[in-house]
Amino acid sequence: MTTAVYETIVENGRVIDPMIGRDGKFDIAINDGKIAAVEPSLRDSRALNRIDADGHVVVPGMIDTHAHVYRHVTGRFGLEPDLVGVRSGVTTLIDQGGPSCMTLGGFRHFISEPSASRVLAFISCYLVGGLEGHLYPELYGPNGVNAEHTIRVANENKDLIKGIKAHAEIGGQSRWGLDVIKIGAQIARETDLPLYIHLGQLWPTDESGRIPDAEELITELVPIMKPGDILAHPFTRHPGGFVSDTGEVHPILLEAVHEKQILVDVGHGSHFSFDAAKRVLEAGITPYTLGADMHGYNVTVPDGQSDAVRTSSPFFGVAPFNLTIAMTELLYLGLSLPEVIAMVTSHPAKLIRMEDRIGSLQPGFDADISVLKVETGKFQLSDNSGTKVASDQLIRPAFCLRAGITYEADSVFIPDAIAA
Repeated sequence: MTTAVYETIVENGRVIDPMIGRDGKFDIAINDGKIAAVEPSLRDSRALNRIDADGHVVVPGMIDTHAHVYRHVTGRFGLEPDLVGVRSGVTTLIDQGGPSCMTLGGFRHFISEPSASRVLAFISCYLVGGLEGHLYPELYGPNGVNAEHTIRVANENKDLIKGIKAHAEIGGQSRWGLDVIKIGAQIARETDLPLYIHLGQLWPTDESGRIPDAEELITELVPIMKPGDILAHPFTRHPGGFVSDTGEVHPILLEAVHEKQILVDVGHGSHFSFDAAKRVLEAGITPYTLGADMHGYNVTVPDGQSDAVRTSSPFFGVAPFNLTIAMTELLYLGLSLPEVIAMVTSHPAKLIRMEDRIGSLQPGFDADISVLKVETGKFQLSDNSGTKVASDQLIRPAFCLRAGITYEADSVFIPDAIAA
């Protein structure tokens, strides 16, 4: 009898794989960048390399559904992909609206192809894409959208483009209503891709235009959306989100999620509020996916990477965070570890229709694996409104494997633990 020989075995870890309901101690074997075997023990199998994950949680390679990594082209906004990706324990990044139909070629050649991380995108419905982090609202009106060109480019690049990005917020509403969202919905329909919609005020209102009304915005928005579309920033502290001025979750949003099958992405970023999160979760809305929404205006960027620094802007100033801090916050709010893991593995894989390849640790899948340390103690978490809480758990990335290659979690974007 011939004993199988594997390139790598990751052993002794607690494996959580929500796609197939697996949670227990398993060893994972890798050959040629693919998962070769998953067994309770592969101790007797031969391997060229053995990685001991004792005391760690081993999960499918994490997928960040809201990244901003179009360096240089989006100015100070775009971060270095691998610092957000593999060097933060994250194997797949989905850039939200950085590339447009005009700039996708550069995104593919200079960002996606050279990165160790898998880098995909939701293409912007705006011609300017994520230029300078959407700081200039006059560029984001209906005249800045070319539906025909965007549809063609998206359809020709389905390997890279997994959705359409647009904004629904009261600053834009005061200028042009929801005209851009309607065009975005057309693009999404004609490409058969999900539409990802930013909620929460982004731009100052134009008082010379129509008087903005957050309640009206939500009421008009939901009928435009189709099942499988995504609403981002449910826990936003800004006007025009899930929580109304009276502190209640909009009934039409409850209907959208529970009856119309509209999905929700956390989109942490500069928006996160513990108070809003509690209200939304108590109303019965649990996000489907968990995007970090890190960018050059809400993290401290290392010297030489960009000239971006953390700002004190009321829209961009945030507490230290990354994807695993956002995961920790959801644990604090009462979700279970497997529920949170699903938000960064199986759920986003299904969202981008790659659940036959990533998002699970099954033989034949890409050997994308994230290894986490769940620490216990008292750790301080803080939201973007200044609220501080004490969590008895903290999730930190240890390392990851992307297509079977190991990357240490040594990114400067991983925040230091703060004792409560």
